[in-house]
Amino acid sequence: EQDERICWIERLMALATETKQQLISEHRRKDGDTGSPEVQIAVLTRRIADLTEHVREHKHDYASRRGLLMMVGKRSRLLRYLARTNRETYQALIKRLGLRK
Repeated sequence: EQDERICWIERLMALATETKQQLISEHRRKDGDTGSPEVQIAVLTRRIADLTEHVREHKHDYASRRGLLMMVGKRSRLLRYLARTNRETYQALIKRLGLRK
């Protein structure tokens, strides 16, 4: 039970290092890129998916729900920025991540 709780807390707090590194390497523009909109959107999408599972299971966890809504808003703003500045990259990214737009 203790291991389950630690795993749950780690999932909520942040992505595992190897998962995050894999996402970064898949979506970066060049070596050393960790802050491009594509990388940020990919990391946020993964965190949103993990937190969505948690909120479905714990319906009264309003603090996590608020965090989820804030992440969705941030991802939405980043997607709008990317669509405005580089339409082709935007189209490719939403297709690769399976987002509806």
